[in-house]
Amino acid sequence: MAIQSIRLFGDPVLRTPAAPVVDFDKELRKLVKDLTDTMMEAPGAGLAAPQIGVGLRVFTYYVDDQLGHLINPDLDLSPEIDEEGEEGCLSFPGLSFPTPRAVRAVAKGFNMHGEPIVLEGTDLMARCFQHETDHLDGILFIDRMDPKQRKLAMKAVREAEWSGLSAPVIKASPHPTGGKAL
Repeated sequence: MAIQSIRLFGDPVLRTPAAPVVDFDKELRKLVKDLTDTMMEAPGAGLAAPQIGVGLRVFTYYVDDQLGHLINPDLDLSPEIDEEGEEGCLSFPGLSFPTPRAVRAVAKGFNMHGEPIVLEGTDLMARCFQHETDHLDGILFIDRMDPKQRKLAMKAVREAEWSGLSAPVIKASPHPTGGKAL
């Protein structure tokens, strides 16, 4: 297993839009494996490459016993918004907050071999696709909250034992980023 460190809220990589994947090679397959191993160890329902410091448009998911990944995702969302469901994030350990999301999502992209795939999800799976794709766009789930809820969330973040720690030690990722800055 290749468990990677998960970047926490405050790390600039989480606010930086990720670059599209152009090379579907051995390094990409290693990145997918590292993301999967790290997500399963955490454990989490999803994990995006920026969360381990890699600025590429890749995420993995494990929802309702379905394990998979998606590269260069594009989402089509249903117009109806779910009631605010509880949502957490591995970059905000131990915290979860009500967050509005579309009820249904169709995610189009590629697998690690460059083959096109289409994934459909409702409820938790749709929420996962939206959450992880947001990570690839530099958007965090707290950004989706109404101002009052976001204020409460930020208070909880400031009070979290992991918040306000010294700046994280940034290690070079073992995954190439195609010359893209992280």
